[in-house]
Amino acid sequence: MPASPAPAPARRLAMYTLAVCLLSVAAAVVSFVQGSWLGIVWALLAGLSSNMTWYYTRRARAGRGSVTE
Repeated sequence: MPASPAPAPARRLAMYTLAVCLLSVAAAVVSFVQGSWLGIVWALLAGLSSNMTWYYTRRARAGRGSVTE
């Protein structure tokens, strides 16, 4: 049985940015619960990484579609 192919770079980047997004959301929540205004920075990072996740997900889908057709 052949090994499964490695995920495309765009898909891998989408997974990494999703992990960063989730961790920064958690950090923002913890910061705000502790009363720190540093949570604003974490929330901004969450928004940026969320946009990057959508971008790389769409890029991976577009790349996959062109290869199969």
